[in-house]
Amino acid sequence: MAIILRLDRVMADRKISLNDLAQKVGIANVNLSNIKTGKVSAIRFSTLNAICDVLDCQPGDILEFKRDDKGDINVEI
Repeated sequence: MAIILRLDRVMADRKISLNDLAQKVGIANVNLSNIKTGKVSAIRFSTLNAICDVLDCQPGDILEFKRDDKGDINVEI
């Protein structure tokens, strides 16, 4: 996948635990854990908005685009 999630890095920089962030964002720990470990294929803008609000960051601090080895971009709609 070409999108890399960097939530773990931002959380470490802000010194906030998974449980604290999940509580402040208002989502289940397991769902936030899946986002943190990159085990998701989509994230709601409302969830991203809440995470950025709590962590005082920009979406680009959490999401990174990296072209795959072939240079192909696969888009599912």
